[in-house]
Amino acid sequence: MIDDLKINETLRERWYAKGYWTHDTIADIWQRAAVAHPDREYVCDDTGSRLTYGEVDDKAGRVAAWLIAEGIKAGDVVTLQFPTWAEFCIVYVAVLKVGGVVHPVPRNYNDVDLEYAMNLVGSRAYLSPTFSHNTDYEAQILSVRDAVPTLAAIAVLDKQAPSHSELPTFDDIYERFEPLREPVPVSADSVACILPTSGTTGKPKQSMLTHNNILFSERVFTRELGRTQGDVMFMPSPLNHATGFFHGLISPLLLGGRAVLQQDFRPREAIELMNAEGVTWSMSATPFIYDMLNALDAEDGLAFDTLRLFCCGGAPLPPALIERAARYGVLLCEIYGSTESCPHVFVPPEKCAEWNGAWSGVPFAGIEVKVIDEAGNEVPRGAQGEEISRGPHMFVGYLNERDRTDRALSDEGWFYSGDLCYMDEEGRIRINGRKKEVIIRGGENISAREIDDDLIGAPGLANSATIGMPDTRLGERICTFVVPSDPAAPPTQDGLIAYLRERHVAKRLWPERIEIIDEIPVTATGKVKRFILAQILKERMEAE
Repeated sequence: MIDDLKINETLRERWYAKGYWTHDTIADIWQRAAVAHPDREYVCDDTGSRLTYGEVDDKAGRVAAWLIAEGIKAGDVVTLQFPTWAEFCIVYVAVLKVGGVVHPVPRNYNDVDLEYAMNLVGSRAYLSPTFSHNTDYEAQILSVRDAVPTLAAIAVLDKQAPSHSELPTFDDIYERFEPLREPVPVSADSVACILPTSGTTGKPKQSMLTHNNILFSERVFTRELGRTQGDVMFMPSPLNHATGFFHGLISPLLLGGRAVLQQDFRPREAIELMNAEGVTWSMSATPFIYDMLNALDAEDGLAFDTLRLFCCGGAPLPPALIERAARYGVLLCEIYGSTESCPHVFVPPEKCAEWNGAWSGVPFAGIEVKVIDEAGNEVPRGAQGEEISRGPHMFVGYLNERDRTDRALSDEGWFYSGDLCYMDEEGRIRINGRKKEVIIRGGENISAREIDDDLIGAPGLANSATIGMPDTRLGERICTFVVPSDPAAPPTQDGLIAYLRERHVAKRLWPERIEIIDEIPVTATGKVKRFILAQILKERMEAE
């Protein structure tokens, strides 16, 4: 049972009094939806899977019954490792039915990542496909099973390949178990989901969000964006992110609507899929809409038939992109937030054209935002400072890392984003930089420090420092400045990648550009002056 949660009691009482929080869990909301419209389609994907609310409920109920038979109890953590498939809905609902905690991890986590993450959260069960995308998930979990002492149950979905071990498959479970009819009761203030999030140092933190956090967040998100039951959500983002899971699947659930998933994003196929399924809105990182607009520009007759609203997170929206989308009948709406504070600022749809990328947005109803200086005092309007936020959506801490929780989340409920911004007299903010050393690549936060740590010991490398390299499509790519131990034989990109591959470092952490430098610029206390590296990179790229 996870109980080290950081929730301010005064705020808790206020949010219940205002109706921001209720006693409903996500499982309660699901149960009502499944009873109200069992034959309505809830989710489909581009692999051919289609599931109604009733079908998800039946299969999830059977998996839930199996989890209980395996000893999984309320409060236990269940790790899910899935592509962007409709079947993810079966497993997340099953976990919530038993009062468990959903712990979705990236589909590209390798054995080292998986062992670390599952031990950190104390996983009691693990659910995945047998095989997908050249990854043998079954072999991978079996290779680390004995290294995760809390792990009590494993099951695999044989959607694309048969099981090659004695592990139970979902088809076995569907045949052997009758559905659990009523969800196991838990508090709406208990943790519903743990999402990995990259920080500025070391390994990913595990952000804890309660049922109330998630439900408030998605209710205000759908309401202020004017969404209804008739809207159809397109989601190409990974389901281990708040964007993919919460916006992609919980938002449609609250509306009684539909979600359309794409396993591997390809822009032309995405447009065709959205048109075929009547998609009206989406939420993803900027590169997704950038690529689709390029596909539209390249092919006469290709168009968005039904898409009208595309919400973008991960980076500020350039005006030129907003204007391009408008020519195809789509409003681009900037959304700002993080896994911990997700989301909390947005550009209202009716203001998208007028503000035209000048502002990151205003807080959603019920959420507070301030801009502060280094001493924690609010700065005057128009002055730059750090963005902090507070509200019923706010995460309740990093699992088993109270020190990191206390640094990020104050006793009064304020989350310190590390992002720099300014606010005008109307309460609009503009994010214009960040204090923390994070590279935002295609909407995914990548720790620059983690990349540098992984490179320690690489042949021919005396020192390194990684920064974000500007990229039109992804926002940023990974650029590592390298100090060679022998200037006559500097390390190459291929050599460094070979070293990282041998150490089982995930591909998402491999440098995409190497810059040789004589010395890494640092402060008097040894902190890397990454702004100087950014200026050097800019000059070198311009010279090219």
